[in-house]
Amino acid sequence: MILSFMAKHDPDLSLIFQALSDPTRRAMVLRLSAGPAAVTELAEPSGLRLPTILRHLSVLEAAGLIETRKSGRSRICRPVPGAMAQAEDWLARVRADWEARTDRLEALLSTMEDE
Repeated sequence: MILSFMAKHDPDLSLIFQALSDPTRRAMVLRLSAGPAAVTELAEPSGLRLPTILRHLSVLEAAGLIETRKSGRSRICRPVPGAMAQAEDWLARVRADWEARTDRLEALLSTMEDE
């Protein structure tokens, strides 16, 4: 069953989770949830050099989580509305499955205690 589930994985979902696997990128997404920001503004708290920041941003953009546009001499980043919906749906399905399993385990333990 696990192998068949893995064979049907969604590559877009994999890109989203890969992009969010890095704490620097998660911090950037969190910052962008407050509104658009320039690349330099996103780079400031990390202390990383601009080429490294640009690589992080390209991963987020490839995953469809952010968009960038040029505005004068600055590059502005903004979150893509609804981009995380697919990941949220997947997590909700997994959570429901886990909760159903723990409910069944709890019911089994309860019947074993009664006996």
